[in-house]
Amino acid sequence: MKELDVYIGYDPKESIAWHVLVQSLMQTTSMPLSIKPVNLRNYLSIYSREQDTRQSNEFSFSRFLVPYLKNYTGHALFMDCDMLVRSDIREIFNSAIDQEEKAVHVVKHDYTPANDVKYLGQKQYAYPRKNWSSVVLWNCNHPKNKLVDLDFVNSATGAELHRFSWLTDDEIGELDLEWNWLVGEYDVTQFNKHVKNVHWTVGGPYFNEYADADFANEWFGMKKIMMKCEQLGENE
Repeated sequence: MKELDVYIGYDPKESIAWHVLVQSLMQTTSMPLSIKPVNLRNYLSIYSREQDTRQSNEFSFSRFLVPYLKNYTGHALFMDCDMLVRSDIREIFNSAIDQEEKAVHVVKHDYTPANDVKYLGQKQYAYPRKNWSSVVLWNCNHPKNKLVDLDFVNSATGAELHRFSWLTDDEIGELDLEWNWLVGEYDVTQFNKHVKNVHWTVGGPYFNEYADADFANEWFGMKKIMMKCEQLGENE
């Protein structure tokens, strides 16, 4: 049975988020998964880009290594770590079937951030196509994605990368909003669909300031499952 390749951004300042997201994927997905952390410490030999003062996490730009890491073959999903999956991620991969003309599939957010500051006191920036790159289903076979080589990832501007500048608009497929629901930006009480992937882009419930954010109880419940370890005699 074929595995689904999932790459998740990793930042040591919120490592708990990475592990809880992985647990949620294992709890909900019907297919075998190959999950890989996009951790800068693992890519020192190929990633030489200097830290940008505007980037809020370590994987702001290294996320675009995915086509290269896949040797430009097959499909792979990239996700930010500050998420919780509530439905079978296989659905995203199925959405790309028979759409080989699309180089990527993303949720095409069109919003202005409601907050000027986000987690750990960082400035919240507004820019076109913000958060499009936080969930990306890559068609690594697409010839245009071969332009995303090591030189491009290490030297392109943030705008060129996050706005998918190497693609035309018709090469960017669309995922439904339910697959990248931005907590703090959208009103869940007015959403008439099931939220399939929660994204705490402003700040996850693992930060004290956001412990009461929408869906926080689900995150803490998944954290409990992730940390479970039965002890001798506890069920006697």
